[in-house]
Amino acid sequence: MDIKAIFDFLEALKANNNRDWFEANKARFKECRLVFEDLVGQVIEHLAQTDERFQDVKPKDCIFRIYRDVRFSKDKTPYKTSFSACIAEGGRKSSKAIRYLHLEPGNTMLAGGMYRPEADQLKKIRQEIDYNAAPLKAVLADKGFMKYFDGMNGEQLKRPPKGYDAEHPDIDLLRFKSFTVFYKMADKDVLGMEFMKKGMEVFEAITPFNAYLDEATAE
Repeated sequence: MDIKAIFDFLEALKANNNRDWFEANKARFKECRLVFEDLVGQVIEHLAQTDERFQDVKPKDCIFRIYRDVRFSKDKTPYKTSFSACIAEGGRKSSKAIRYLHLEPGNTMLAGGMYRPEADQLKKIRQEIDYNAAPLKAVLADKGFMKYFDGMNGEQLKRPPKGYDAEHPDIDLLRFKSFTVFYKMADKDVLGMEFMKKGMEVFEAITPFNAYLDEATAE
């Protein structure tokens, strides 16, 4: 697995983010995508060992396109300067809690949770926190979790959500609009021999966090 080849390509793409350069380097892009696809496949295989929901997940269903949607953006550069994947049951279109892998020189991250859940899912998560926040708080306070994550990240409401009192004991959790965690990795660690081992440890630490969200939003 040559992640350095991916980084070299992405750095070159960042300096030449135009269609002519990309077309001239299309073969190089395809080789890097295969490396990334193999990496995602290894993550899926590892997760499937303890969670049968991942047994039928395909890497190609998880990986995001490199082409940017520039229709409503002031930035008209046509390509993303990263490789990323949403690893979950249903792939990148999943409505479940996810693991997210983002490879980018200077900005590699591993993440999990639910980013901007649909209104009905958000309502269910807040109801679960209202009724039974203890398991979530236990996850956030767990040493294995805190080794990689400093609590939840994401946008929060400035005021209490509708129907909840400002004096609610868990109002700080209820004000979240996204329920996500992020772990950033330095380039030297991504390119090092321990990247896969470390990455799997991070994704395993996300498991109880995602389980809480999936249980809260179950049909």
